[in-house]
Parts: sequence; structure tokens; C-alpha cells
Amino acid sequence: MRCPNKIVVFANIAILLSVLSPIKVIGAEPLAALKITHIEEAISKDVASDAPFRLEWDLIRNEFSHRSPGGKALVRFKLTNLDVKSLPKRGWAIYFNMLDSVEIASPGAGLTVEQVSGNLFRLRPTSSFKGLAPGKVTAMNYRMAEKFSKLQQAPTGPYLVFGIAPETGHAIRDFRVAAMNRPLHLDKKSDGRNSTISPQTIFKRNQIISNLPEAGLPQVFPTPLHLEQRQGILHLASMPVINDTHELRAEATFARALLAPYLGSEQNSKATPMLHLAIGEISNQSSPEAYELSIDRSTGITLTGNSAAGVFFGLQTLRDLLPLYPHPDSGVDLPALIIRDAPRFSYRGFQLDVARNFHPKATIFKLLDLMARYKLNKFHFHLTDDEGWRLEIVSIPELTSIGAVRGHTMNPMKHLQPAYGSGPDIHDQSGSGFYSRADFIEILQYAAARHIEVITEIEMPGHARAAVKAMESRYRRLVAAGQVNASEYLISDLSDKSKYRSPQMYTDHVMNPGLESTYVFIERVIGDVVTLYKDAGVPLHTLHVGGDELPNGAWEKSPASLALMTRLKLATTADLWDYFYNRVDQMLQRHGMFASGWEELGARKTTLLTPLGASKLIPNPKFRQSKFNVTVWNNLDGAEDFAYRLANAGYQTILAPVTHLYLDMAYNKNLEEPGANWGGYVDLDTVYNFIPLDYLKNVKIDPKKKLGMEGLTDFGREHILGLEAPLFTETVRDAARLEYMVMPRILGLAERAWASDPAWAKEQDPVQSEALRNAAWSAFVNVLGKRVLPRLDVEHIGVAYRIPPPGLKLENGQVLVNIQLPGLTLRYTTNGTEPDATSSLVSGAISAKGVIHVAAFDRNARRGLSSHIKNP
Repeated sequence: MRCPNKIVVFANIAILLSVLSPIKVIGAEPLAALKITHIEEAISKDVASDAPFRLEWDLIRNEFSHRSPGGKALVRFKLTNLDVKSLPKRGWAIYFNMLDSVEIASPGAGLTVEQVSGNLFRLRPTSSFKGLAPGKVTAMNYRMAEKFSKLQQAPTGPYLVFGIAPETGHAIRDFRVAAMNRPLHLDKKSDGRNSTISPQTIFKRNQIISNLPEAGLPQVFPTPLHLEQRQGILHLASMPVINDTHELRAEATFARALLAPYLGSEQNSKATPMLHLAIGEISNQSSPEAYELSIDRSTGITLTGNSAAGVFFGLQTLRDLLPLYPHPDSGVDLPALIIRDAPRFSYRGFQLDVARNFHPKATIFKLLDLMARYKLNKFHFHLTDDEGWRLEIVSIPELTSIGAVRGHTMNPMKHLQPAYGSGPDIHDQSGSGFYSRADFIEILQYAAARHIEVITEIEMPGHARAAVKAMESRYRRLVAAGQVNASEYLISDLSDKSKYRSPQMYTDHVMNPGLESTYVFIERVIGDVVTLYKDAGVPLHTLHVGGDELPNGAWEKSPASLALMTRLKLATTADLWDYFYNRVDQMLQRHGMFASGWEELGARKTTLLTPLGASKLIPNPKFRQSKFNVTVWNNLDGAEDFAYRLANAGYQTILAPVTHLYLDMAYNKNLEEPGANWGGYVDLDTVYNFIPLDYLKNVKIDPKKKLGMEGLTDFGREHILGLEAPLFTETVRDAARLEYMVMPRILGLAERAWASDPAWAKEQDPVQSEALRNAAWSAFVNVLGKRVLPRLDVEHIGVAYRIPPPGLKLENGQVLVNIQLPGLTLRYTTNGTEPDATSSLVSGAISAKGVIHVAAFDRNARRGLSSHIKNP
């Protein structure tokens, strides 16, 4: 599963969403039908007020057994009544979101927990609940189907709803997740082994990193193909005259903006060397992004690119050569050199999901600037999913009026229900929102000016609940109004009795390929997207059409799909899948495009004869001759080589392995580290260690399994387009968290996607490879800590990159300190408090006694996560 909620779901406590009536609950009455005797005790006159209750959630322990070796979590809700009135016996429920399923909902203290839809759950009273008087506390225990290992698994966004006003949600502001500090909280297994990353562990990992002199570090990032240092210095006293051509006017403007902080905006044509920008052939380099940069003390600066994109990325290199701090009065000294450079891969991508949690246009602009700075050129824009449709389609307004709005409702036809902590308010900025037509055109143009291609993703046929519900609502509204073409854009079979469940726990989120209206809908959306690109003046080559995580069981009991299969003589739903995507591909071809999608687009699930019944993904022979681009996320559980098998079969392949490039994975195991962990943990060195064309060399799997895996062939190598780092946003609700998850890990991607394989990746001797790797890793983190990240700080663009916690070690009565990114400032306290910008500097071993807290700071005094150790 490429989406970050890979859980095994055992819960059968589903609430069925009726299309004509309020939510119905198995074994419970609909909330709206519950009666309360004393209305004045249930709800205040101000129905928009927050709920006067305290809700606490606590992990009791993780439990392991032979039946569940992976573990389950026993957890507890505790509710305190802070009101002056009693909470009644019936007629209320507390809703919340949670990433994991409930396996056992054991009623306790007259309360139970049950699923509403997807990751929305509710806690409600049973018939044995006695009410809750003012100041009193009640609690209940229940189990999660997974062991608890991340704070992101705790409930989010709780709110209270009363039966007397079932459409009104009251946010519970006083919500607390108890500290996870008991041994049973952190046990990885029943033998008591602790799963956290200690300061001592961090210290040991950092010991291979040397603190290198800044003067000896590479000047350009990512590493260029060829850099020849020459004698002398070029001094610029004022803004140079820029000699350009009409097709490089935008690049000339960018060059002036780069130099202005250092030289001012005034030009002196007589005294200042020139900056020559040109398009011309770069020797032995066919990439349109190739460039040559020459800095000469006599002739000035000459920058030539195979295209405008090459000139633009060459200017990013020139930025790296400028002094860290501008001093306009003294000019700029640049080293004489020549750089010939070109990217290793033509596809260097970053993917952002804005469906799970919405992020505004300003955040997108900032990300595009970061991408351009580090020479990334593909922005994969994940605009639609189960929890939101984020692009205005003018011809189908319901997609955003319903599918882009999340908030409490008992009527799923009104708008989407809360997800990922968005809460009851439809104005929550991460739950609700979309890009207007004008917004999207502006984003397209902003990206194009930075030579970044925006690859729009419209998810299908799975991960489509926002669209499915919006179109069902549209259909019902038009039927009620007597419209004869009400089903024009209907994409779900209302008679479908198929039983399925997605990894995100949805049972009603799949487009139906048996309906002709489904294809009418897709064609309409494609047409509107084509128009958006045309009006933006930006070429459109491909549309990403999803294709991932279609759950088993979908379509199997749909009358519309079964009828189509009978008519076309299709044997299985896998054949129906092929039919669906063949039609989608034909639509795209009519617009002069090719299809992009997740790996499932080029995969077919088959059954092995030995061992009998085991499943195996193979490259789908149906589409081998198509020009499909497939983004391969799955390198787990026997699929480690699937990307190579697809490339060897002729599919144009983009590598996005979850274990190395998924930026929504947490940096490490510690509970406080944000992010998911279903695909493992992805620290900066995890990204750095990825070897794109020989991934199996250093992958950690059973050697016996590795023997049967397929390496990349010379034919397959030609079909590896490049790399992509995805960020899905289930746990990312604001810009600061987004930047924390992206930076600095995306710098590892930038290096791997632009630069050639380092020597350690090509070395066959394991011992020598490790030694080379350690030296190269040390140089890499020194460059980041002393050149790359400080430039962001000094330019005051406000990137909240992750500042890693220091490593600590107690030795001979002293505390030794190290850091993953040399160049950051380290400060400490001795009294157990957190360090701040005025705390003592770490200048060597700390001999002071007490509880020593140490934290790193950037050049703007922003603090990272701290580490602590006791020096008795």
C-alpha cells in the first residue's frame, strides 16, 4: 500500500451509511433518534459553544501473544464533566479520528466505541450508562488492532454531539493524551526490549561523522558533474550588466534578484564585468537541463545551457557560490572556476498530498521555490482522495462544494465527515479548502517559471470517496428536482452489494467501471484540467490517474459491473480493471497525453501454483506497449524488486520506495517524532543510503529471498526515469510540520537524483564500501549543516527544517555531545530545564553535574528536539 496507513484491519464494528436516512449503527440506535429526558441538561443555549468536558486518552499497555505477535494496544478514554449540569444517560456521542481500527469495543462504565466511517469513530453511552454528574469522572477501556508505537496513533479532533441537535458538533478543547513514560508503553515485544532511540544510540550513530573545516567543503549542492577550480578571484563591485536573449528574460530577472542583496540594483557598465546568459550546446551532454558556468576574473561570468532550464539551474549553482552573508558596500568575490553539469535523472520529483490535509497556495509556492533551489523538476500534485477533492472543476461544482468540505454531519450527502483531526467545523483550514481555477493557473505558471512540471493527480478508481459522495449527492438532488439526466456524472452503482474494505477503512470509496457515466465523468474532468493548463500557457503531457490500493472484493457484486463483464466476456475483475484503464488511456491519448499512475497501473495480481494460493504481482502484459509512467512505492514483503521487474518489462518507472523516500514516515522510533511508521523509519541517512539502480545491494532482507529477486537489466535501466519523494499528509496539518517532514530529507533526494553514484555505491568490497560511505556521509552532512541550511537561515525565508536531537554519552564523569548536522549551535542546561538561546554553549565535553539537557539551534536561534542524560 503506498498510502501511509498500512494496517491490518480486524474490526467488524462498522456503521453503515444509508443513502436515504441518517447514519445507522449495528447494534445501536441512530444518534438523531435517541431521546433525552432533560434537554436543558444536555446542551446549552449556545449550540456553537465548545463542550465543557475534559477528555483524556491513555495507553495502558501493548499486548503480545501467539495470535498477535505484532501486538495490540489496550487503551483508555477518561471523561470528566466540567459543566454545572449532568451529562445525561443517553442522547450524546463523542466523535474523534483515529488511524488504527478498533478490534474489540468492550463496553465499560456503560460506554462503547464504534466506527462511523473510515477513520471517524465515536464513543457513546450504552443502556447501562448512569449519567455523569458535575465534577465526576468516568472511563472505559478498549483495544486497538495494532500495537501503539507513535503519538499519531492517538485520537485527534474530538467533539461532542447531542441528539437534540444532531448536526451540531461541540469541539472538546480540553483533550489530553497522557504521557507515555511507563515501561509497558514502550516495549517492542513481550520480552521487554525498549524500542526508543536513546541519546546514547544517537551518539553512536553520529560517531562516524567528522567535524570538517568549512573551507574544504564542496561549494555547490547537489554535487556537480565536473568542477574545475582555476586561479584567481572575480570581484564584483556592483550589479553587472546582464547580456541575455529574449528567451532568457525570465532567467535574467532571476539573476538580478539573486545578486541584488549583495550588489544593489545599480549597474555600472564601464567598471563591472558582464554576466553572459546564453542557450547553446553543452559538449557531450544531451539533457536539456545541462549547463556550463564559467567564472573568470577577466571576462566575468558566462552561463550557457542546453535550454532555458539549464541556464536556470546554473543560476542556482551561482547562488551557492555567493558569500553566505551579503555586504553590499564591499561587493562580492567569486572563485574562478568552470562547472559543466547535468542531471543524472530527467525525473526528480516531490509529491504533496493536499487531500488528507489541505495546504494553501502560499505553502505551495514556498515548496516550489525549495524544489527549484535544489534542482528538482517534477511536482506531483496529489489533489484528490477519499478525504477531499481540492481542484475546482467549473463544470461539476459539487466536487468542491461537497467534496472539498469536511465537518460534522449526520448526512453524508451534505459534505464529508471529519478526518485526521479536522473536527466538527467546516471552516477548519486543513479539513476544508480547494484551489480555485485562478489559484491553480497561478500555481502552474509559478512552477513553469521555475522549470518545474506540475503533474496533476486525479485518483481513480479507488481512493475516490470525495468524488463518489459528491456525485451521489448531485444525483439525488437532481432526481428530486426531476432532472432527466441526473445520472450524467454518477460514478457509483447504488445497487452494488460488494464487500470490501480499504487500508484506510472505507467501504464506499470506489468508482464503478460498469457505469458509462463513470467515463463521462472522467472525460469531463480531464477536459477541464486540459483547459486549465491551456489557459495557464503551460504544456500538459500527462495526467496521473492513481490506480493504487483497489481493495479485494470491489465490483464483485455490482450489477452494473457484472453486466458489463458478461457483455464483454471478461472473466475476472482484473480483466475489468484492464478495460477501465484502457478507456482512460484512450481519453488521455485523444488529448495528446500519456497516462501516469501508481505501480498498480502496470501490475497484475496473479496466483502462484507453488505455494498453492500465494499471490504475486507481475508486470501487466496488457499495457507493456503503452507509454505508461508508473511510480513504484511498494518495496515491502517480497516486492522489493518489483520496480526493477516493471522497468525490465518496459514500463517507464519512477522510484519512490516507501522504505527510503516516503517523507511522511517518522525519522525514528521515538514516540514524539511525528509521522507514520507502517513502512519503517526514514532518517536523513536512510534517504542518503538509497542506491537507485542497485537498491538490492544494501537492502536488509533475508538473503534466501534476495537470491530469487530480479536485478535491473541494461534494458530496464533505460526505463528508470528517476526518483520521487512523496509526502502524504495524514499527520501533517500545518506548514511548520510539513517543512519539518520535508527538510532536510529532500536534500538527500536532490543529491541522489542529480548527482552520479558515489564511489561507495559502486564499490563491491563491503568493507571498503562502508569506509567510503562513512567518509562521503560525513562530507554530505557537513555541507548541509555549514553551507546549505545556513543559507536558508540567513535569507530569512522561514523554512522550519528539522533540527536533529544531539547524541549524548556519559564517559569518565563527563557528557560527550555530537550532532548529525555539524555547524548547528549546541547549548545546554544542568538543572533539567530546556535550553534556550541564552543557555551555555557546548564547546567540548560537559563536566557539570545534574540532569543535562542539550539542544541544537539554527542561526536564527530556533531550537530543535533536545536530548538529556543524568551526570551524577
